[in-house]
Amino acid sequence: MTYYVIYDGNCNLCVTLVQLLENLDRGRQFQYIPMQDEEGLSRLKITAQDCEMGMILVNANFPEQRWQGSDAAEEIGRLLPMGEVFVKAYRALPGMKWTGDRVYEQVRDNRYALFGKRESTYQPAYPACPSESCRL
Repeated sequence: MTYYVIYDGNCNLCVTLVQLLENLDRGRQFQYIPMQDEEGLSRLKITAQDCEMGMILVNANFPEQRWQGSDAAEEIGRLLPMGEVFVKAYRALPGMKWTGDRVYEQVRDNRYALFGKRESTYQPAYPACPSESCRL
């Protein structure tokens, strides 16, 4: 199963996390589209306004199946080897989901101030649609 991770390619924190995920996964499950790639987003019927709510995870086989924001981060974690155990534990702790959602929102809304903005958009090692033959 393949998933598309839509991330802010100008955000230092976002790019660092994508690079970490690229190193862990090596393109086996995850491929990436920066939010700045309007053509790639349009293939998935995702708008710039959609991206304002945070990262998006899309099931490549069923593009209508999507997660956004902290839910996307949790689903990515769940899909990683042994990740489901940690996500279940996180979700089982009273108040953690609510707290995690609020922390995600604060980081999302202040990411450039907190972590800086790149001068150029990061191009992923495992792009979602490397050519015009993208099957979307």
